[in-house]
Amino acid sequence: MRLAFKTVIAIAGLLGASITAQAAEPTYQGQFVQGGIVFGQTNAGDVVLLDGDAIDTIAPDGRFIIGFPRDYEGPAKLTVRHADGSTEEFAYAIADREFDIQRIDGLPPKMVTPDPDVMNRIKDDSRQAREVRTERFTENFLENGFIWPALGPISGVYGSQRILNGEPRAPHWGVDIAVPTGTPVVAPADGIVTLAHPDMYFSGATLFIDHGLGMVSAFLHLSEIDVKVGDVVKQGDVIAKVGASGRATGPHLDWRINVGAARVDAQLLVPPMDQAQKAANANN
Repeated sequence: MRLAFKTVIAIAGLLGASITAQAAEPTYQGQFVQGGIVFGQTNAGDVVLLDGDAIDTIAPDGRFIIGFPRDYEGPAKLTVRHADGSTEEFAYAIADREFDIQRIDGLPPKMVTPDPDVMNRIKDDSRQAREVRTERFTENFLENGFIWPALGPISGVYGSQRILNGEPRAPHWGVDIAVPTGTPVVAPADGIVTLAHPDMYFSGATLFIDHGLGMVSAFLHLSEIDVKVGDVVKQGDVIAKVGASGRATGPHLDWRINVGAARVDAQLLVPPMDQAQKAANANN
């Protein structure tokens, strides 16, 4: 079957214009870019596969989410299997992005590689985070879109990477907001609290909120967590306080988003920070 190639680049955020093609093709909101998030809508009962792998969670009404990792090259090949047994295939170009790379040499080895006696703790932290991200909810938590969980200067961005003593480290997966310790953190969207850990090695006090359909927010380096696992939170609810726990050089909020296993760019879900701050000041 011939593939229908399309590049869909909407404005940043969940509220980008909906794009509709053939009747059998899903509609989308979002950005087909590296680190991008796309909200799809197909027919109830459809099965959707991305690059041959089934998307784990599709809502009963046909809603689903796709996340494209930082280094995803594309094209993204989407297969839709309809309830009547028919199959449609589509492909979408993925826009490349440039990410900041910083090289730092001459560091003591202990600053590059953790001591062996802490590796078990690090592995256990990763296990806990991985396990709660496999939970799946189909509730309509995303109805109201996303807001910033805190407002302030952005001190770190998604996809940036350091090369320490010639060894590439994992890219930075979040957006850092540099605000003082104790600054309230609010839920960027509705969801269910799935992790509230007081002290992970790297991320310190760490909170996860599952927004449904495989999308999970993580909030790192907190000084206080004000909710517990199982709580249902609403957009704008205070959920935590900013801190500098874990391996942090100063107080800030590190907000991250996963869609399934894909680490995506949270900034693509919200307006530019300066616009959000202006709106907040106008409402005060």
